[in-house]
Amino acid sequence: MRTRTLWICTLVAALALAAPVFAQDYTPPRTPDGQPDISGIWTSFDSTPFETPGPEVWAGLKALAAWFPGIDNSGMRGPGVGPSGDFSPGEVDAKSNERRRSMVVDPPSGVVSILPAAAAVRDENLRLLADHWVHNTPWERCITRGVPGAMFPTYNTGHLILQTPGYVAISSEMIHVSRIIPLDDRPELPSGIRQWDGVSRGRWEGDTLVVEVTHYNTQGTVGTNVATGRIRGIPQSEATHVTERFIPVDENTMLYRVTVEDPNAFGEPWTVELPMNRSPDYHILEYTCHEGNYGLENTLRGGRADDAKAGR
Repeated sequence: MRTRTLWICTLVAALALAAPVFAQDYTPPRTPDGQPDISGIWTSFDSTPFETPGPEVWAGLKALAAWFPGIDNSGMRGPGVGPSGDFSPGEVDAKSNERRRSMVVDPPSGVVSILPAAAAVRDENLRLLADHWVHNTPWERCITRGVPGAMFPTYNTGHLILQTPGYVAISSEMIHVSRIIPLDDRPELPSGIRQWDGVSRGRWEGDTLVVEVTHYNTQGTVGTNVATGRIRGIPQSEATHVTERFIPVDENTMLYRVTVEDPNAFGEPWTVELPMNRSPDYHILEYTCHEGNYGLENTLRGGRADDAKAGR
């Protein structure tokens, strides 16, 4: 996979509490058709842990350790986390000037409740990662990072938001995934239509863009990148329901808040918050993922080399 910059955000995050990250006293300008204007280029680089580090999180990360750099058997390595698992909070909240301990803000513990059956699917795919491409996430296969996975920080996290009458479009730099989100009350699609990134429908609640996402297929995962820690590779089901909120905070800041519900994967709904920053000088480049996707190819080559060495 090609990247313009090797910004590896290890286990990304937002706030320690379920309260909003920022004071919401800003009134954004309007588009010609009256929508709150959130158009432009936004980035979401962040070094805060995705979940609050602790024994349950360390244990859940062990399966990742054999495959991904930056994670060892003691837990996470990277900004905010020491090699032995000691934790220091992440980046400073621009408004409250407080350190944020995790991106997951609800449950208040900052830890996602993953059902054992879903965790078992993730761990089995990790065990067989080098055996076949089907055990890799859609991101590693250059299909999609998923929704809301595409919004979670890693590298190449530029997002272009465009607005036209009745629609908002979000084009994400990584894997050049674009969503066209209608804002009307059109009928819901038939239940038999299922998509990797679900079906997005939007509405405005005051100055906040609310996007409901349903109609997921069973082939994707909500979190694809290792930066999402234990969530990486947890399978999505047709019952997945995602609610996104894009909340303008000031001229150059927007709060992204997303709640994920899937009774087949998680013990309870969980919510993530992260700041997005207006970045007019950021250049979104073509992310030609399939062209030279040596990561997946070399993973499978390594598996075949291990098979030959073992006489299989």
